Amino acid sequence: MSECTAVECKGRSQAARTARAPDNEAGEALRSTGIRIIGKMPWGAHMCVFYETPADLLDTCVAYFRAGLKARELCVWAVSEPATEEDAKRTLREAIPGFDRYLASGQFELLRGRDWYLKGDEFDMQRVTGGWNEKLAKALRLGYSGMRVSGNAFWIESNQWKKFCEYEHELDRAVADRNMLVLCTYPLYASRAVDLMDVARAHQLCVARRNGEWQYLETPDLKRAKHEIELLRQALSVFSRPFPGHRMLTPRERAVAAQIVRGASTKEIGHALGISARTAEFHRANVMRKLRARNTADLVRKLLAK
Repeated sequence: MSECTAVECKGRSQAARTARAPDNEAGEALRSTGIRIIGKMPWGAHMCVFYETPADLLDTCVAYFRAGLKARELCVWAVSEPATEEDAKRTLREAIPGFDRYLASGQFELLRGRDWYLKGDEFDMQRVTGGWNEKLAKALRLGYSGMRVSGNAFWIESNQWKKFCEYEHELDRAVADRNMLVLCTYPLYASRAVDLMDVARAHQLCVARRNGEWQYLETPDLKRAKHEIELLRQALSVFSRPFPGHRMLTPRERAVAAQIVRGASTKEIGHALGISARTAEFHRANVMRKLRARNTADLVRKLLAK
C-alpha cells in the first residue's frame, strides 16, 4: 500500500426495475463521497475501506453519510461490531448539526447489521440484495436523488465468508446502473492477505485508514495496468526524443526498438507492426548491432538514456 491523495446484473423484482438512474442531471452527476482520498464518484460506485481502529470506522462513515445527507440522498448504515448503534448515533450527532431531524424524517436509517444480513444465522443473498433494491425504489419515490449505504464486514471471522464474497461480487454488478453508492468496511486486524485480495477483486476501489492516516490499496490488476502504461510511455519516448545513436536507426528499426522497450517478443513485434517474425528478428538484430547493445537489458538502457 502506498500514500495517495485521490478511483450487471439487473434486479429481478419490480422494485429493482424502478430503481434505475433517471435520465436527468441529478442521475448523471458525480457524487461527493465525503472521503478525502476518494473524492467524487459516479452513481453505481462500490467502494471498500479497510480500517484499523473503531475510531477510523466511525470517522469514515460519518464523513461519508454527512456528504449524502447534504446531497439529499437516503442514507442507510448497517451497523455492527466494533461499532454499536449508540456509538454511531453519538458520533453522527456530534458531527452533523440537526442529525436527529434526519433520523426522524427517515432520510437516515440505522440498521442492526447482523439482523439485516443474517436471519437465523443464515445469509440469503437474494433477500439482502432485494432489500437494498426496495429501499432504493422507495427513496426515488420519495424524491431523494438516490441512496448511499454502508455495511461493516462482521462476517470476516465467521463461517459465512464464502457466501459473503459471492454477495460482494453480485452487489458490484447489481448497483452498476442504479442511483446508489455502496461503502463496505472491513477490519484490518481480522483480515488475512488472502481476504484482502478477495475483497479487492469484488470492489471498484479499495483504500485503507490506519490510525487516521489514509492509504491506497492497489489490486494486482491495477498494478499491472500501471506497469503496462509505464511501458507504453517509455516506448513512446523512443519516438519523441533523441538517444545516443538514434540517428543510425531507420524509422522501421525505431518502431521495433519501441516494441522492445514495451517488452514485446519477436512474434509480438511482428504482429504489432504487420511484418513477419523473421523480419522483426532481422530489424531487432540491426538495432542491437547499431547501438552496440550486449543484450536486451543493455539495449533498453541505451534507448531510455537521457
